[in-house]
Amino acid sequence: MELNYDRASELKAFDDTKAGVKGLADSGITKVPRIFYEPQENPPPNSVSDETELSIPVVDLENVEEDSIRRQEIVNEVRVAAETRGFFQVVNHGVPQSVLEEMEAGVRRFYEQETEVKKEFYTRDPKRTVRYNSNFDLFRAPAANWRDTTYCVRAPTPPRPEELPVAFRDVLLEYSNQVMKLGISLFELLSEALGLNRNYLKHMDCAEGLAVLCHYSPACPEPELTMATSKHTDGDFLTVLLLDQIIGGLQVLHQNRWIDVRPIPGALVINIGDLLQLISNDRLRSVEHRVLANRKGPRVSVACFFRSDLQSSLRTYGPIKELLTEDDPRKYRETTIQNFIAHYNSKGLDGTSALSHFRL
Repeated sequence: MELNYDRASELKAFDDTKAGVKGLADSGITKVPRIFYEPQENPPPNSVSDETELSIPVVDLENVEEDSIRRQEIVNEVRVAAETRGFFQVVNHGVPQSVLEEMEAGVRRFYEQETEVKKEFYTRDPKRTVRYNSNFDLFRAPAANWRDTTYCVRAPTPPRPEELPVAFRDVLLEYSNQVMKLGISLFELLSEALGLNRNYLKHMDCAEGLAVLCHYSPACPEPELTMATSKHTDGDFLTVLLLDQIIGGLQVLHQNRWIDVRPIPGALVINIGDLLQLISNDRLRSVEHRVLANRKGPRVSVACFFRSDLQSSLRTYGPIKELLTEDDPRKYRETTIQNFIAHYNSKGLDGTSALSHFRL
């Protein structure tokens, strides 16, 4: 890899096209541009393990509201997964299969239309509630990722429907409404898993805000040189992910091994975010994960981030007092959502955890 090149100019030239990674792929390039070269970890984690015992737990939510005995079993399964893995998949979650399939199809429609149509939404203005670009941290991260993203705020103050791209407008409204219901149910289960009142996390406004991120990674000519998403943790309370069913590529770091998250038809992937680890005082784990680039494509995924309102929330968040003991004292200082996200965004996906900045 050549080090003597004008990286800043290349980043700007790429961004100015407003065509994203999809534009590069459509141009027929056979080499990955240098701005996408992923720095090598030293020493790297061990190779991906296919051992069954290291797979991501699957939680069946069927009868979670009707059967009190089954509910306690589910609470325990969620607790173990959130405390030890930070990731789990849910089935029988209530979101219809037809909605999942149409959501994925809608994202494909958006990215595969003419660039001139997409350019209307291309922006890096954080005040825009709907914005399409390639790499939110393009000018800050050590390497650009082989991925384009459309970011939509859906709660508490959603954009007007006419502000959303036509390609996925209707299904995004339906899908996000369904995910909001699921999110509230998950926060109730997590509250009980922590030994708190069922509505505790909901009353902390953990489910007040919802952002939907629609990702698109085209086929990559040199996937060994780059990543679809670099190693990171999520800067939210909880993430609900609609995983690509064909390409895969999502990996979770567990005991210094990268573990493949195997797509399960109809399932949604759930992971704990940094803010939930902070307020649980490290009881629940926000775990590093990444997405591999692939010679096949496109890879489509939809990530829904739960957090309180970025624009208006004045609430401060710190470790929940009921979880603190003499043997387990407070590990983090309090912060507002705005301060946490400002720090998270300023550093970008640089391979370090935003939590370390707030740790006492």
